[in-house]
Amino acid sequence: MATRGRKPTPTALKVLEGNPGKRKLNDNEPRPEKKAPSCPKWLEPEAKKEWRRLAKKMEQMGILTEVDMAAFAGYCQAYARWKEAEEFITQHGTIVKTPSGYWQQVPQVSIAQTYLKIMNRFAEQFGLTPSSRSRIIADSTGNKNEDEMEALLGGDV
Repeated sequence: MATRGRKPTPTALKVLEGNPGKRKLNDNEPRPEKKAPSCPKWLEPEAKKEWRRLAKKMEQMGILTEVDMAAFAGYCQAYARWKEAEEFITQHGTIVKTPSGYWQQVPQVSIAQTYLKIMNRFAEQFGLTPSSRSRIIADSTGNKNEDEMEALLGGDV
């Protein structure tokens, strides 16, 4: 049975955004360890480069966890395929003349557009776009051992 309405926002993201809806947070939501998963061997070489470029940074920000391998791999693979299509367009242009004399758009244009959309959907899920990142409130204290509830209530730990 399909659910209707908006997808629920993960509790961790609601907390980082300052719980804008002021609704009760799900205290029982699973909280995987904030640790980057291993890069899958089956990723394309360019996707592996993107994985290496972002994984540690995302782990340090607390937005990549050990269970996010498939979603992050999807982002990296979409990035690699988008880049490949864009490089083709840069080398060969966006249109070609067919043998019958008509001008036609190369398939790489729609391929690039498709993978850019996919990549952006994944990027928004991870807070990797300027607009999605603007909703996140980073921990400015730098003290990871501090009890979050005590800090919220203004108590000393």
